[in-house]
Amino acid sequence: MDKLKAFESFVSVALKGSLTAAAKAEGVAPAIMGRRLDSLEAHLGVKLLVRTTRRITLTHEGTAFLEDCQRLLADVANAEASVSAGGLKASGHLRITAPAGFGRRHVAPLVPKFHSMHPDVTVSLNLSDRVVDLAAEGFDCAVRVGDLPDSSLVSVRMADNRRLCVATPEFLKRYGAPTVPSDLMRFRCLTLSSDASQTRGWAFRVPVTGKRNEGQTHEVIHLRPTGPMDCSDGQVLHDWCLAGHGIAWRSTWEVETEINSGQLVPVLEDFAAPPNGIYAVFSQRKHLPLRLRLWIDFLKDHYGHANYWHAVT
Repeated sequence: MDKLKAFESFVSVALKGSLTAAAKAEGVAPAIMGRRLDSLEAHLGVKLLVRTTRRITLTHEGTAFLEDCQRLLADVANAEASVSAGGLKASGHLRITAPAGFGRRHVAPLVPKFHSMHPDVTVSLNLSDRVVDLAAEGFDCAVRVGDLPDSSLVSVRMADNRRLCVATPEFLKRYGAPTVPSDLMRFRCLTLSSDASQTRGWAFRVPVTGKRNEGQTHEVIHLRPTGPMDCSDGQVLHDWCLAGHGIAWRSTWEVETEINSGQLVPVLEDFAAPPNGIYAVFSQRKHLPLRLRLWIDFLKDHYGHANYWHAVT
């Protein structure tokens, strides 16, 4: 039995409600369509359809199997289209959102390249450090950096993201440097405002104290330092840090160049938390549009190469 052909025949009959109509659409005799369904039901060991002379109806098992078959056939079509030059062409409009700083450096430059590969897809890019409600605001996909809050959204991890505290040499000379994470509470720290995406605070890996978690030597904690200035835009925090206004907790992709040039100095490096992720996030759905699937694969391909990050910092 050709399973894929059997699945296609079952879906066609279920949607058209008639063996004759499904057979006509495929250009075969109704008897052939009937034999395919018989073989499929025998293989599965369940009745999928109730056939009478007047109509065809789905059984309970058939209704559930129809959804699975439709999803499987859509995945097959998408897979074929993504590798076949003569396959389906992605089209339609794609709405994307990303954090402002990361989006300017690592999403916006890729959009024209993606469009050149898929000219029938139009793209709108929104850059904001606010956590956008994808469903309510009509976005297809968000690129998010850091820990993800629990939600019903689907996430695909595309790369690691490491953060560390940094400050200018002049700031550290004037105010000193923290030696443990808790020292940050008495320093001028530059933080994202409460409506931005850094929901849990700054993360650090510290030794486990006391008898908690026997056998575990370290744990990750989260702190919420304060300071005289905060902002919802990460790029502004980066600029304030470079100007010597305080200590900032930034991603390595953002500050690596300044660290290498000596403009910024890492702080509390021994307490840096393990990397979190850079994710593509989208709403749960039965059939992922081809344009969205291709966009996610496109990002994964670029972000998955280690030399990409060195080339753009």
